[in-house]
Amino acid sequence: MRVPAKVNLQLAVGPAREDGYHDLVNVFHAVALFDEVTVTGADSRAEGACAGLGVEDATGGGLAGHVARVPVDGTNLAARAAELVAEACGGPGAVAPVRLLLRKAIPVAGGMAGGSADAAAALVACNAWWDAGLTREDLLALAARLGSDVAFPLLGGTAVGTGRGEVLTPVESPGRYHWVFALAEGGLSTPEVFAAYDRLRPEAPAPAGDPELMAALAAGDARRLGAALSNDLQPAALELRPELGAVLECGRAAGALGAFVSGSGPTCAFLAASADHAAAVAGALEESGRCERAVTAHGDVPGATLL
Repeated sequence: MRVPAKVNLQLAVGPAREDGYHDLVNVFHAVALFDEVTVTGADSRAEGACAGLGVEDATGGGLAGHVARVPVDGTNLAARAAELVAEACGGPGAVAPVRLLLRKAIPVAGGMAGGSADAAAALVACNAWWDAGLTREDLLALAARLGSDVAFPLLGGTAVGTGRGEVLTPVESPGRYHWVFALAEGGLSTPEVFAAYDRLRPEAPAPAGDPELMAALAAGDARRLGAALSNDLQPAALELRPELGAVLECGRAAGALGAFVSGSGPTCAFLAASADHAAAVAGALEESGRCERAVTAHGDVPGATLL
């Protein structure tokens, strides 16, 4: 399975709920940075449905440090996804064990939902491998059990997520948008970023959508979209990683139409006017030395796809 990264065009965050989550208005946008998840048979004597998990860098060395941080035990979201599909089939004893191989091109703990994307791909792949017969609605329900961002990579494209992000409404987005992502050394813990958000904004209002952003998407207007991009978590991410502010300023100086921290960070995202402009912004970011590396991608793109 091939599965895309996401960027949040809007991330409006409400106050903490009693269950520890936050109500969100989250405009997801799938971009052409892809992980691949491969399912193969494993030793039938293995315990559990997921008998093993391997991780490779799909970028030729560009994500070596990121890949080293990926857990390869039962805490990995993709492994947990396999176990959920096995439960739906009657339990681990009812299916032949599998091994998962993750080939990573999405930054790890970078605010682009790489782990969630891998889990979404594993849901689809294991459903096919075991001929489980789960419907799309079944898979979306399992995705919601795994995490708030897992459902979107099943859908792809552009969509508004509400609730804690798992209730998705597709959005028509006729434009082709060009992006630059400045990758940072090390990750940021999503729970730590939300904790900082709660501290910085204890009286957060209920989240609401942005009509101007939706109008920009409907018109396919990159300049209007760049002006409407927003992320309520950005101040918290900048408090935890102040150096990201200089990365954002560098991208703005290079003419980016919009610059913001992606999700909970630390990846910074920049909207460009064209593919050539994206390459120029990426070059400026790399020359600045303020990021680990800069990559370009376009969006939106489809969700989890069988290769």
